[in-house]
Amino acid sequence: MTKVSEVKRMYQKGNYASTYTEVPASNPGLAWREGMISGNGENGYITSGSPYTDSFIFQYMWFNYPSRDPRVIPEELTGQLADARWNVFNLNDGWKITHADGKTRKRTFFYSYHPGHQLRLGMTSKGTVSGYERWTNYETAETGVRYTDECGEWIRTSFTSREDNVSITKIEQSSAGAKINMIISIDDVSSMYKARDGHTELSALQYKKLVDPNAEYIAQVAHYPAYPGSELINGGYAGLTQVIVVNGTKKQVQLADTNEQINVGTLQNPAIQVTDADAVYLITQSNRTFDMGKIEDFTRMTQYALVDYLYKNTNAAAEKYKDPSGTFDYNAALEPHSDKQSAEFNAVCFTLKGDEKFKSADNLTLINAQKESTTRINHAFMEQVYNQGRYALICCSGSSAPRLYGMWTGEWNPGWRGIYTLDANVNLQVSPMNTSHLTEAQLGYIIFFLRNTPDFEYNARMAYGMHDALQVSVNSDIDRAMHVEYDNDYPFEYWNAGASWCLLPIFEYWQCYGNRKIPIHDNMRIHDLKPLLSVEDGGLSDEEFRQLTDKGYLDLEQDILLPLLTKQANFWEQLCTPEYYTDINGNASYEKGKTALNPGEKYMLIPTYSPENNPIGYNSTITANATMDIAAARDGLHMVIAIENAVKRDGYEVAIVKWEALLRLLPDYKVDKDGALREWAMNEYAENNNHRHLSHLYPAWPAYETQNNMELTKAANIAVENRNKYNTGDATAGHGWMHKALVYARLKNGDGVISSLLPMMTESGYYTSLMTDHDTNRRSDCYCTDTLFGTVGAVNEALLFSNTGEIEVLPALPTEWKAGSISGLMARTRVEVRELSWDMLSNIVTVTFKSVADHNQIKIKAGIPWAKATVDGRQAKALSDGLDKHIHLTLSSGTDVTVVFYLNEE
Repeated sequence: MTKVSEVKRMYQKGNYASTYTEVPASNPGLAWREGMISGNGENGYITSGSPYTDSFIFQYMWFNYPSRDPRVIPEELTGQLADARWNVFNLNDGWKITHADGKTRKRTFFYSYHPGHQLRLGMTSKGTVSGYERWTNYETAETGVRYTDECGEWIRTSFTSREDNVSITKIEQSSAGAKINMIISIDDVSSMYKARDGHTELSALQYKKLVDPNAEYIAQVAHYPAYPGSELINGGYAGLTQVIVVNGTKKQVQLADTNEQINVGTLQNPAIQVTDADAVYLITQSNRTFDMGKIEDFTRMTQYALVDYLYKNTNAAAEKYKDPSGTFDYNAALEPHSDKQSAEFNAVCFTLKGDEKFKSADNLTLINAQKESTTRINHAFMEQVYNQGRYALICCSGSSAPRLYGMWTGEWNPGWRGIYTLDANVNLQVSPMNTSHLTEAQLGYIIFFLRNTPDFEYNARMAYGMHDALQVSVNSDIDRAMHVEYDNDYPFEYWNAGASWCLLPIFEYWQCYGNRKIPIHDNMRIHDLKPLLSVEDGGLSDEEFRQLTDKGYLDLEQDILLPLLTKQANFWEQLCTPEYYTDINGNASYEKGKTALNPGEKYMLIPTYSPENNPIGYNSTITANATMDIAAARDGLHMVIAIENAVKRDGYEVAIVKWEALLRLLPDYKVDKDGALREWAMNEYAENNNHRHLSHLYPAWPAYETQNNMELTKAANIAVENRNKYNTGDATAGHGWMHKALVYARLKNGDGVISSLLPMMTESGYYTSLMTDHDTNRRSDCYCTDTLFGTVGAVNEALLFSNTGEIEVLPALPTEWKAGSISGLMARTRVEVRELSWDMLSNIVTVTFKSVADHNQIKIKAGIPWAKATVDGRQAKALSDGLDKHIHLTLSSGTDVTVVFYLNEE
């Protein structure tokens, strides 16, 4: 048995709760959202922790439930560009996007994420529970349950393995030797939350529950609806749990039929009964297939290749970790996984002094303590949610980018279909990815981006008639990302900033770590990338592509960043046409047939879309010169220039000259009468600050332009304060608050960071699992991780700013954070910040750097006023470039250098 002292250690780096919310087998409502989570980026689970009726809802990142909606871009889209431009130029906000038949465009949708099988562990005898605790161990990704009843103390633990890609549960006899007697079953699909609601046509699903005759496993196998034109017309999914019983018996039993219409199994409700066992081990894996066979044959099927594949994998794990007596060894399975998980989690450590009495509190106590403090963040709560955010991000990374739900759902028809929203949510979710010193998350993000890149090219071609260019869609369902989700209220087909914004995390990965070899993965769909992974028009030749695939990896600089950044630059180049421009007075102008700009004229970016907002008096969101697009174009061109300079391919100087010339002709930012950065750089528009989005603050975050431009910084500060002052509408969305927190961090306003984090913390943003909702008041009925992960990003940015060749420590330190430390952050200039600590009462800030590159010349600043500094104990020379006081370091690879900033001369 695991000792109590060992259990306590399990959540010293983790969280725990003294309560649980059971997930009923029918009408479960929101109960699953209180469950604790584990995952490895591909497989995972949510568990309720109920003592006698526990549930495990298994997850697979690549699940994708099809619908009747189209998987091709409407042919009429390309032909509407000229009308869109002309009507925007003429301020005709009544123009409508239409179908080919002339009817107003009706929005269609992507496919939907969905849960796997919901496993039910029903104990056949129940008692009076005392001493209940459930926990999550961040270092091992284990969840656990401990309680005592008349039979003694019971403990069970589970984790999803990064080593073997399976989820494993250990259930042991009680401390008093009471045996395990239980029923293992699978709940009906149609009884799960929202199974009968929303866009998903669940009635078209067919599935079966399976139990091996010898009770070796219990499984669920399903055939997706067979919609014409769907890549999943013959697809389906399955989840299988292998059951290992020690010194007891197991057998197949049949539970009462529920007469579920979509359950087409011969035995509708088979289960496994376990009797008098010393221990039970469950090994689970889920997956999907595009080749389940024809749906009309599914009812008669008795063999399923996917089920056989899953059983092979779970059994391989079972055999791999047998001890000398032939019994499965849970600890042996945990060890190699734990080595990987703990290395990832422990790479960064964050502490804040204060609120010490809450540092060992359970989740609900922490949540309630924070709710009682509406004007300051409880430091214990801040530490805990930061660690929970890192943990959950690690758990849903490596296979793909995080979904809106991370990778966890206990419901069908999840909010926004649980897909990927690329005009804010995913961007917020991956904001801490590089600075947090992770190693797997970036690979999953790159896989996701490359898998969708052919559709990004398709978008640019269909929306704008472009060649060799990329336009990222607002949404993706993991398999596809083409323009199908757009209408007049949400003209996503004219959102232009996506390629620049979504390539930025990959560029920042390069800034942090330098060039890398990215393993080729099947999920990249590498053969679809042959026309795209080259700077040259037409893509790679057959021989070049063969050489690429033979080496088995992609060079981050040459094979990914250079060609893809070039194609996003091609997008901006082709978007700009001399026919639409602003004159020397900044007025919108049009001249048919114009082939070049005159001195003082600038290109007009038209059409544009600043997400969900429109100017006052102009009732359309299809606009021109959105500041977001100007900033994204500028940042994207700077990125491609940096990569050209790094790779130095033949002819790179010519490319740089071209992109620098385009930079000079992009529209200038505009400021309003009050000095605020305007959302549209158009004299013809009136600003609309009654909105939650902060798209026009792109120059501050995610871009870097405000860092060394005081006038732009001032304009951005006024702009964000105008949002605070005039936004009387929706202020509940967590993504809006996280976006604002990141902007405030870049604008060096630490108290603004706090004020932006507080609404989700002090209202109802956090579940007792410490996972987060979409809203402060849960109005959207949507589990969502952008707050959880975005909080980590905001803290990282508040404590450390970095860009190529520059680092600023404590750029936005909140006033109330008088003392604390953070270790392990990566700076975007190939430097690890080994340790950063501050004590404002002692007037000292200490930071230790370790470069991952030789001859790394860095400008070092501090965001708090300082009197003197030392480098490895020696007085440092203070320098000034007219903007700020700083010191200069030349770092050697692998060598620690410690800088101490003294806030006074004493």
